Amino acid sequence: MTSPSPPADLEARAAVSPAARRLPARTRLAVVAARCAAAASRRLGLGSGGVIGGRIALAVDPRALQRLSHGRTVVLVTGTNGKTTTALMLSRVLQSLGDVASNGDGANMPGGVAAALAAKPDAPVAVLEVDETYVPAVAAQIRPTCLVLLNLSRDQLDRVGEVRKIERELRAIAAALPESTVVANCDDPLVASAALASSRPLWVGAGQRWHDDAVACARCGRTVQRCATEWRCACGFSRPAPQWTLTGDALRGAGGTSFTLDLLLPGRANAANAAIAVATAERLGVAPEVALARLRAIGDVAGRYRRADHEGHAVRMLLAKNPAGWRETLPLLDPHTPVVIAVNSGEADGRDTSWLWDVPFEQLAGRPVIAAGERATDVAVRLTYAEVRHTLCRRPLAAVTALPPGPVELIANYTAFRDAHHQLGHG
Repeated sequence: MTSPSPPADLEARAAVSPAARRLPARTRLAVVAARCAAAASRRLGLGSGGVIGGRIALAVDPRALQRLSHGRTVVLVTGTNGKTTTALMLSRVLQSLGDVASNGDGANMPGGVAAALAAKPDAPVAVLEVDETYVPAVAAQIRPTCLVLLNLSRDQLDRVGEVRKIERELRAIAAALPESTVVANCDDPLVASAALASSRPLWVGAGQRWHDDAVACARCGRTVQRCATEWRCACGFSRPAPQWTLTGDALRGAGGTSFTLDLLLPGRANAANAAIAVATAERLGVAPEVALARLRAIGDVAGRYRRADHEGHAVRMLLAKNPAGWRETLPLLDPHTPVVIAVNSGEADGRDTSWLWDVPFEQLAGRPVIAAGERATDVAVRLTYAEVRHTLCRRPLAAVTALPPGPVELIANYTAFRDAHHQLGHG
């Protein structure tokens, strides 16, 4: 007979480590409260508890982020796209240095960051993805060893606002962290503008397919001129010389050494994420060969790219939540495979779906396409204007079932992806 599980509060208290006991009393109380809340949430089937636990920790001790991160090597990862993937990559790589605290459940606001730190107070390393709007507040308290800037583009305009406002805020916090290395994709002019304020930039030429949000210079407003991989503005602002450069599947380091990525994860965007992860890890003392060996073992990221069986269909799950993300996802699709597009407009997605008009859905012509999700009608209207023949079925998995048996590409934005992921048994 299986012995009964301990009550949630005892489970949480038992997990408080010696490192947590050395914290100030208020922070120790915050850790215990966070653990109790998270354990209760899991037991009640309400979720992983990362968000509620972190919110409670910060309510008990508003300085919890500062105190829980003190003495650790902390990497903050931010950007419009690729945060979860790059943070997972860095977590796997930096495990070679010791235990790693991370918010791998995607809870990337201050509460989720606090919960991740509270969950592993002994871990010498923390890799934390942070929503770009919260980076200034989080970084000011944590003072990270490395701040990783991936890319900036329009996303959730009703919540995040204009992308240039985010760039200015990231520029200010980069300038305010003189001891932090800012790892930045120098092929994104908005990221480069923010990282130039750092006294310790590390430039990675990771490439960029989406240029529409960086047509004008972030410094003077004039047009950014592009030629091959280079870009510059008449004001003198130009692409910084990279210490690391990604070309196809080859990554070249500052010393001229070259490495082949050979990832299981598909696509140019994942190669870019890996290049930035390798450069960051090398700055922290992990050899590129060691980093790449660990990256090559990653086959999916929180269900993304995984294939799941559903009533005779092999469903490949893909996440795309803004025009830049779609530009990276469309080249991954098999041209002969039906596509289900699921778009929701919950608070976590952003209510504004006008971004659909910036996605080149014309590339889907000639294959079966189904519009699904809460905003299936919006998707259907956009597909109509793109002259893509389609049907409409609001429930994504019902849309999959309606297709002939065989492979299906299910592309969803955040909450639509999360819901389908749970329904397919990978939650």
